[in-house]
Amino acid sequence: MRELIIGLGSCGIAAGGLTVKETLQTLGKEASLDLSIGETGCMGMCYAEPMVEVRADDGSRTIYGWVDAAQAKAIFERHILGSKETDAQCAPLLTSTGAGSEQGFLDRQVRLVLARCGAIDPESIDAAIGMAAYEGLKRALGAMSPPEVIAEVIASGVKGRGGAGFSTGLKWKFAAGYEADQKYIICNADEGDPGAFMDRSILEGDPHSVIEGLIIGGYAIGATKGYIYARAEYPIAIRRLKIAIRQAEVRGFLGKDILGSGFDFTLTVKEGAGAFVCGEETALIESIEGKRGMPRIRPPFPAERGLFDKPSNINNVETLANIGWILRNGASAFAAYGTDESHGTKVFALAGKVKKGGLVEIPIGMTIRDVVYEIGGGTVSGKPLKAVQMGGPSGGCIPAELMDTVIDYKSLAETGAIMGSGGMVVMDADNCMVDIARYFLQFTQSESCGKCTFCKIGTMRMLELLERITEGKGIEGDVEQLEYLSHQIKTNALCGLGQTAPNPVLTTIRYFRDEYDAHIREKKCLTGQCKALIRFAIVPDKCVGCTVCAKKCPVNAILGGSKAPHMIDQNVCTKCGICKSVCKFDAVVVE
Repeated sequence: MRELIIGLGSCGIAAGGLTVKETLQTLGKEASLDLSIGETGCMGMCYAEPMVEVRADDGSRTIYGWVDAAQAKAIFERHILGSKETDAQCAPLLTSTGAGSEQGFLDRQVRLVLARCGAIDPESIDAAIGMAAYEGLKRALGAMSPPEVIAEVIASGVKGRGGAGFSTGLKWKFAAGYEADQKYIICNADEGDPGAFMDRSILEGDPHSVIEGLIIGGYAIGATKGYIYARAEYPIAIRRLKIAIRQAEVRGFLGKDILGSGFDFTLTVKEGAGAFVCGEETALIESIEGKRGMPRIRPPFPAERGLFDKPSNINNVETLANIGWILRNGASAFAAYGTDESHGTKVFALAGKVKKGGLVEIPIGMTIRDVVYEIGGGTVSGKPLKAVQMGGPSGGCIPAELMDTVIDYKSLAETGAIMGSGGMVVMDADNCMVDIARYFLQFTQSESCGKCTFCKIGTMRMLELLERITEGKGIEGDVEQLEYLSHQIKTNALCGLGQTAPNPVLTTIRYFRDEYDAHIREKKCLTGQCKALIRFAIVPDKCVGCTVCAKKCPVNAILGGSKAPHMIDQNVCTKCGICKSVCKFDAVVVE
């Protein structure tokens, strides 16, 4: 009997996956069949959702993308009923090969963290165990002492995947070195970067990988209690986490005397309210304790005095998801991937104006160009690539001429960007880099907790300057003032939010200074994106008087009769751009 599997991560559900599932269930009932319809998380190809996989008795897999209700019926008739007349009606196959094919999206990847995502039912511990979940834990508890576990993690070279890039093993060693009656290990799942969805997808698709990493980490540092701090905006991830925790408890992977080792460990999910600053580890600790999420002054560091003033260790989702693989396969196997200084793989959320947006896991050392073009398929508009924003709102904008930059911690830092948690936002020729800098700074400024003046007030002053420039009110010296404020904030802010907030501004000034100068000196936006610096106009010779733009204008700013050239009343026009988007004759232009 063939089994149908539907991708029901957040991306699959948003694209209509539940409707596809209901359609298949209805068809099965109508045919009086005991139809097996399974669920899985995101396999990374978010751009092709909803996706349906057909698993045959012989183990073969056929995967369809962009499935709607009609195509679901065709898939059912072909694979379940055996009809051959519906082949042309089925959705596009994702298993085709060749340059530019959908298979190419996967061929360049190395999936260690994402190995089970999209391949198992995330709500089935048996499915996870069938793909080697908890094998690393068995090795750690059955054959290794805590110092040996830490030595293995250090030897692997795995670094924190949350942005800082500090050695995970050394971080564990510091926490293990402090004596206390209670220690804690915490998973930071407070993913808040615009355009980032790595942690969410991992938790939705393979929660057991993170749970296993936490248990191993707890054993290594001597912690018997763990927390997963996940933002409440991730309801599917949280629900599947709680299911996975209950299943792990029943199987003896959590609780008392785990696997007969004498080691006890319990795990609690703490839901955060969505404050970006709580991604900073000490602010996260404050939030778990029931306080307002604000960073602490360090030292002391969490390894000495963390949660409830006890030695604590905090790692992010992706970091912990690597641990089981490392313990199962060995440090040398992990270190075989990557570069001499940066080992392993890195998961990126490929978003923005890219043709194939989704989740990708690559060996560290691949170039940005390879990710954007070989995996992502280039820009969705077909227009030239302009820049890639890496590291989230705290990262930097890397220009097209640096697309051959190797993706590792050192090389990215040299461009002014950071690896960050793994956001990779693609921008094309239509993006205004001054406005991009304003957008990201607006985000970090609004998320500042207000504890330190340099961050709260400094970013506010920077945002005021950027808003003034994009409104055509910039003056000579504004760019220099932005640079001055940036360096002051980076040097004096209390936590990582403030210390990295100026990065988008500094990199856009560094690589796109001509756009700042045009805004200030010519009062012109070179890309036509800043509303205050543009006007929409109709070219009389091209306008045929079809009246479509006039009918679509929400403020009735377009004047003119049928079959006669139209014109735009600039005093009424709100510069929404609808007229340009609906004109089939290219008569509407931006000036």
